[in-house]
Amino acid sequence: MNLETTAPSTTSPVRQPETIKTSAATISSDFDTFLKMLTAQARYQDPLEPIDSTEYAAQLAQFSMVEQQVKTNESLVALVAQLGSQNAASLSAWVGKEVRANVPAVFDGTPVTVSPKPASGAEKAYLVVTNEAGTTVDRRLLSDEPGNMAWDGLDSNGAPFESGIYRFAVESHSGGEVLGVDPVEIYATVDEAQIVNGEVLLMLHGGQTVSASSVSALRNAQS
Repeated sequence: MNLETTAPSTTSPVRQPETIKTSAATISSDFDTFLKMLTAQARYQDPLEPIDSTEYAAQLAQFSMVEQQVKTNESLVALVAQLGSQNAASLSAWVGKEVRANVPAVFDGTPVTVSPKPASGAEKAYLVVTNEAGTTVDRRLLSDEPGNMAWDGLDSNGAPFESGIYRFAVESHSGGEVLGVDPVEIYATVDEAQIVNGEVLLMLHGGQTVSASSVSALRNAQS
């Protein structure tokens, strides 16, 4: 059974731990400096002119705030590291899966699964296949049953087309007129997933690249 599932999350990556670690290190350094200064001030104060209690209380309050900020940043670093690992896990969910998207197919002799959707009200429809040069190399009447189909890449004589890049479209007809020509989505296997400028990009088998946001279906690779 072929199961189409919801695509993994494409949430933009969170702030990198390295950046937050740098900020935390700066605050921690300031905190240590402040602590040393406060201790030295109390140790070497003039017994005849002791530190004003109000001023000392304000310094202690400031000390407490800096200490809390250090702890907050340490917690934030741990949280970001956890979110980062979850983000990587969501990327791995794409690899090895087959996605359906509007991209050209790289034909190497293996049948290509296409998902033609004729226009509403069409009496008949054709699958139109063009090569990289834009020349129509194949044209087939589609059955009345909706759903995916496999394009075997064979011409009318049963000979395979040359390996290369092919695009698919569905040409819908009604009453002897063309209702429209619409692109057809294909299924392709994901070899790699990356985050580029906050966007998840999928590298498909054959070299095509597609944004995860433009994927309309996901399924386990077909044997």
